[in-house]
Amino acid sequence: MNQGGKYVKIEPGVELFVQDVGNGDPIVLIPGWTFTTEVFHKQVEHFQKTNRVIAIDPRSHGRSSITMHGNDYTTHGSDLAKVIEALELKNVTLIGWSFGCLTMWEYIRQHGTQNIKALVFVDLSPKPLSINHEQDWVEGPLDEIAAAFNTYLRDSEKQREFISAYATGIMVQRELKEEELNWIVEQSLKTPHYIAANLFASGMFSDYRTEAKLACESVPTLTIVAEHWAPIAKNFVAQHAPQSAVEVLGGHMMFWEHDEKFNQMLEPFITKS
Repeated sequence: MNQGGKYVKIEPGVELFVQDVGNGDPIVLIPGWTFTTEVFHKQVEHFQKTNRVIAIDPRSHGRSSITMHGNDYTTHGSDLAKVIEALELKNVTLIGWSFGCLTMWEYIRQHGTQNIKALVFVDLSPKPLSINHEQDWVEGPLDEIAAAFNTYLRDSEKQREFISAYATGIMVQRELKEEELNWIVEQSLKTPHYIAANLFASGMFSDYRTEAKLACESVPTLTIVAEHWAPIAKNFVAQHAPQSAVEVLGGHMMFWEHDEKFNQMLEPFITKS
């Protein structure tokens, strides 16, 4: 078990694994689709020196309970609220990566921003899918997203192929060592393919533009986007979350590949918020 690892009971038969280390104002880290607390190990190591840092394995991810229900971002948002309540966290800085941003926006939809000190959204549009893929910040053209869902989320072998290609093509800019790629793929495969498909659909059909606007109007907000779609992403954020600060860095998993730059980018924002 990781340092500070423990379980939070969410409902009968469902526990979420959390890593809870350090002291000070709380920072909560939420990983993306099918990923785990382990992807944030460089942020946990860095920020636990100054803050209480909580990293969460969402429902059906990592070491949390695998369930046949609640595999959607509406439930993930309410799960996040239950973790915050169980750990008695106040004035929280939420940091979500990829579909972890959906969990944050859903939390805001359900509970508002009154217990939030600051928000960091890492590389996801509040509306991940649109027929206007050339103008809007989306995960990809509709046909490509449909093909990914119908082809690569039907069994574990295809899921492995999908994550391998995504890791090498989108998530990381440099060439990955074999053991690094294996580690990334292993994180994803802890979520069974049939649950991964549910989460994929739930995420892709989300629309949190209202919550994105509310968030940046209510509390200090930072959006960090990858270099490969920075121009369109920055324009989309300016339109839908105009008061959010925006930074550009690396690929989709920039917090892992460029951890020192990422952490230095976050430090002043978290300190002054």
